[in-house]
Amino acid sequence: MKILIVGDWHSELHEEAVSRALVELGHSVERFPWHKYFTFSTGSIFSHVVHLWRRVQNKYLWGPNLTRLNSDLIDIVRRDQPKVVFVYRGTHIFSKTLYALRKVAPDTVLVGYNNDNPFTVGHTIGLWRHFIAGLPALDLALAYRHANLNDFSNAGAQRTELLRSWYVPERNRYVRLSNEELEQFSSDVVFAGHYEPDMRLACLEEVVRRGWRLRIFGHTEGWKQALESSPILRHINPVYPMWNDDYNRALCGARVALCFLSKLNQDTYTRRCFEIPASGTLMLSEYSDDLASMFAAGVETDYFRSPQELGEKLDYYLHNEQKRISVANAGQKRLLQDKHDVVSRMQQVVGWIEEIRGSN
Repeated sequence: MKILIVGDWHSELHEEAVSRALVELGHSVERFPWHKYFTFSTGSIFSHVVHLWRRVQNKYLWGPNLTRLNSDLIDIVRRDQPKVVFVYRGTHIFSKTLYALRKVAPDTVLVGYNNDNPFTVGHTIGLWRHFIAGLPALDLALAYRHANLNDFSNAGAQRTELLRSWYVPERNRYVRLSNEELEQFSSDVVFAGHYEPDMRLACLEEVVRRGWRLRIFGHTEGWKQALESSPILRHINPVYPMWNDDYNRALCGARVALCFLSKLNQDTYTRRCFEIPASGTLMLSEYSDDLASMFAAGVETDYFRSPQELGEKLDYYLHNEQKRISVANAGQKRLLQDKHDVVSRMQQVVGWIEEIRGSN
């Protein structure tokens, strides 16, 4: 099938991973990255003003560049007549654009996916207004989490399906670290992720309080104030994000990798729940029924519900190396058996699309 993927394309974890997976499955993929409508090389005072103006449009989702983006998308679909338009996290796509696509390409299946939760508080005001308004125009609305299936249906989506996140095998895998890499990445416990004002700070304090060597990787701005407020964790400040191979090395260099669930997005699992087992490291995650249905507690991973329980589990596994390795290996095996990789996820999507095409 000829598939047009539309999205911001700001990282290789999202649109690019989807694109490569669909190509691997034998489909013809075209890319429509909209970030190019909002970037501008700075230098002169004039170019700085233009750059600032484009950033304003990108943030508040209005203005001539957004209009041009949507107009160009309609023209491309009219010209190329793809079998599928896959809109990834469609913050920038007007609902009227999706309805226009139905007119200019009536045989094209319109698919939308959102890995965030557009129905929770805490996001930038108006961030999701175009996405939510466009849900009734889609043939298939793909939700990252169970809760959003009803949200999408209530907002008018014709068909909804759960599309869990994934790991990318060539990026998330076990690697043996060199002595130099061990110096940079080895730890008893690692957490790689963003800060939220939930129990994660107390949990990380518990790690250090029990004497285990902790590393934190994440956005500096988000963590700076939180770590500065903690006498126990202040010595770790500042932290820095890890991307691509370095992120994978950070997981591989740890004996245990922690996973917390975003309260902002009301997550019951997260992408790291697949990336950590893929690296061969033991995952110790905040508990949810959803996650426990995928990985058996004490067999393929383990869970905690409080800082105290986290500390007790850490003491157990870090003093019992054979058990730690056994559970980590079982988690990796479960991950492979249940096919949580990106190519398998896209096979699901293609199957749903074929059902829709067959029913039209």
